[in-house]
Amino acid sequence: MSISNARTVAIVGAGYSGTLLAINLLRAAARPTRVVLVERSGSIARGAAYARRDFPYILNVPASHMSATGSDPDEFLHYVQRFLPTTRGEDFISREMYGNYLEQLLEAAVGAARPGVSFEHRTGSVLDVREPKRPELLFADGTRLAADEVVLALGNPPAADPCPAPGMMGIPGVRPDPWTRIEGSDPARPLLVIGSGLTMADVVCDTVARSPGRPIHVLSRHGLIPPDQTNFQRAPAHLATHPLEPTPSLRRLVASARGLVREIEVRGGDWRTAIATIRSAAPRLWRALPPAERRRFLRHVRSHWDSLRHRLPGSVRARVVALHARGQLKLHAGRLVSVTREGDELVARWQPRGQTLVRELRAGEVANCTGPDYDIRRSTEPLWQALVARGDAVGDELGLGVRTATHGALLDHHGHAHHHLYYVGPMLRADHWEATAAAELRDRIEALARFLIVQDRAPR
Repeated sequence: MSISNARTVAIVGAGYSGTLLAINLLRAAARPTRVVLVERSGSIARGAAYARRDFPYILNVPASHMSATGSDPDEFLHYVQRFLPTTRGEDFISREMYGNYLEQLLEAAVGAARPGVSFEHRTGSVLDVREPKRPELLFADGTRLAADEVVLALGNPPAADPCPAPGMMGIPGVRPDPWTRIEGSDPARPLLVIGSGLTMADVVCDTVARSPGRPIHVLSRHGLIPPDQTNFQRAPAHLATHPLEPTPSLRRLVASARGLVREIEVRGGDWRTAIATIRSAAPRLWRALPPAERRRFLRHVRSHWDSLRHRLPGSVRARVVALHARGQLKLHAGRLVSVTREGDELVARWQPRGQTLVRELRAGEVANCTGPDYDIRRSTEPLWQALVARGDAVGDELGLGVRTATHGALLDHHGHAHHHLYYVGPMLRADHWEATAAAELRDRIEALARFLIVQDRAPR
């Protein structure tokens, strides 16, 4: 195979997943290969998670557990120590620096690639991918790109509107993107945050850094603030008395999980180890649950799991808790009913948990921190819309993501796996549940890269 007819792998999306896949392909490809990384924003290795911002958001996982290379677990820590020599493995580093690290890995992979292996960064919006025989990307500017393999790495979609119809997203003063500030907002008027997870903590810390005395209301279904992250032992626990075996019963699964937590704590361990153990087993546990039990999980267990699973750095949680303790931040458990604008105020009507009475909260602005909407049936992304409309991609019945087969091959509406069209990213949770953390995605990305390289070596 000559360079002129090198195999082309096109990756749509240059956030964490897309960039890391490009890195792995460039590292491993032995034959002439053209890796094309497409990103409409023009930036690489950033996405929403690691974007350059004027507030120093930090990772919620310690430096010693954020390596983007599975075979070198201290790679990120060593990178940080080049700039901050006193950094310890348990320290939490800025997200912007993590983006810098990914950029450096890509640059190194491009420089070390074998002869005939090339990299191309293309800026543009992909409107469709058609796969009659060989995949072809259709861009918004009318251009096309033929490829041998296409991997969709579109990252996290925006949040859904948490309000019943007609919704709140188009109302002046509402922040659909919680990280985009509304200039000129009156800092004397309260900020209402919908959702109480990691994004809430980001928005709260940014808000008080700019307006130290601003009142803040946080409204979520259960009113739970995530616990703090610690440098616990993350190796999955192997405890004979409480094995985590797949079961079709959510009740039995929850009982086993609680038993695991109790046993770990009796032995002097940290409950977070139990969460890590459950995460490592999550794909096979999730696949064993029938649809009805999965729905029960989403109704009754999900919010508690998300709170325990997605934890806050100790310093960030301490800041949020301190604001709550002195009354500047008020935490409400309940359901949002409506948001309307009355003069220069936003009025949120909400129903407290377990009550029928509807109350009001008045605010100067509202930030939607409810998290990504993974239901591709509601997606506003033109590429997903095109694939779904044609039946080339399908969402799962619970709205958790996109259906895939082995190695992330997209499933069509007949249940058939595409041979040249793949997905990698957080919407794998439809079939695996746990698919959002950097380490989990890293392992799937490395497996996909190995598979694509093997495919390259197979007779064509």
